[in-house]
Amino acid sequence: MTWLMLIVGLVLLVVGADLLIKGAARLASNFGVPALVIGLTVVAFGTSAPELAVSVKAAFSGQAELAIANVVGSNIFNVLFILGLAALISPLIISHQLIRQDVPIMVGISIVAVLMTLDGSINKLEAAILALGLVGYTWFLFYQGKQKGVDVSDGEVEEMLNANAPMWQNILLVVGGLILLVMGARWLVQSAIELATAWGVNEAVIGLTIVAAGTSLPEVVTSVVATLRGQRDIAVGNVVGSNIFNILCVLGLSGLVSPTPLLAGEQLAGFDIPVMLGVAALCVPIFFIGSVLNRIEGFMFLLLYVAYVWVLIAMALSLGYLAQLQTAILYGLIPVVLVYVLVTLVLELRRRRA
Repeated sequence: MTWLMLIVGLVLLVVGADLLIKGAARLASNFGVPALVIGLTVVAFGTSAPELAVSVKAAFSGQAELAIANVVGSNIFNVLFILGLAALISPLIISHQLIRQDVPIMVGISIVAVLMTLDGSINKLEAAILALGLVGYTWFLFYQGKQKGVDVSDGEVEEMLNANAPMWQNILLVVGGLILLVMGARWLVQSAIELATAWGVNEAVIGLTIVAAGTSLPEVVTSVVATLRGQRDIAVGNVVGSNIFNILCVLGLSGLVSPTPLLAGEQLAGFDIPVMLGVAALCVPIFFIGSVLNRIEGFMFLLLYVAYVWVLIAMALSLGYLAQLQTAILYGLIPVVLVYVLVTLVLELRRRRA
């Protein structure tokens, strides 16, 4: 029953987010809001709706650590698993804007998250700073879009807005989406707590793995479908944008509405959040090399994700081979990745000079 509740909760979150995005986007269009603004606000916020619903519910339920773990786990999953899987399907094209602007922003706010959680929590003031950062980032994207003369953020938004639907139907979609999000978040958080209790681990471990992967399902579908359609730049932009919104929007808004500070335990603050920063930083040289994420790098990303989850499980269950596993990753896998990045980076710089 717990697993059934978990699966149903995930389905409700995904369906609820989809209904909310469609209803809110069309409703905004009915009131004359430009398509660009809708794409940068309603749709962008909507893709983070599952994470936001779960983190807010967790904070109100007293599982304040689950609120941060969900975001951290989602960001790691987005980069290593989603981009790794998409790159295996087809090499991904990295736009110049991602390399010069969006990825550095993702790294920058990941550093902010690390600094904020050094004391083991995110308080109201820090959450307010993140929320203000969200407002500033959204305004910057809107201003940039207007400067470039962009009318619609992407074809999907245009297709969504072109579907003629009466206002009552759009309101119904918004209300229905919100109800499904609330129900899905409640069931997901409850099942995560029960699983953690049954397995003898804390809620953060469940949040970093099962809950994080589940709430990232919309990003999985969007990125894989975009890759299959040949829109290989959208797949990467979707993940980077989602990671930025997860930190600014989900952590910011969850921290503001939570009755207590969001907690980051010793493992979360000392291991998982630095891993999130490391994964974000890894994107800088990888994306710069040839402006393509190839299949080798995609496989490397997936391998890193498997290693991360393996360590999490070994730590949670206090498995006897934990020390050997950590040694193998620290002195085996990570040096191989760094050598690959360094060699390919040198070759790319030589190619550009030539």
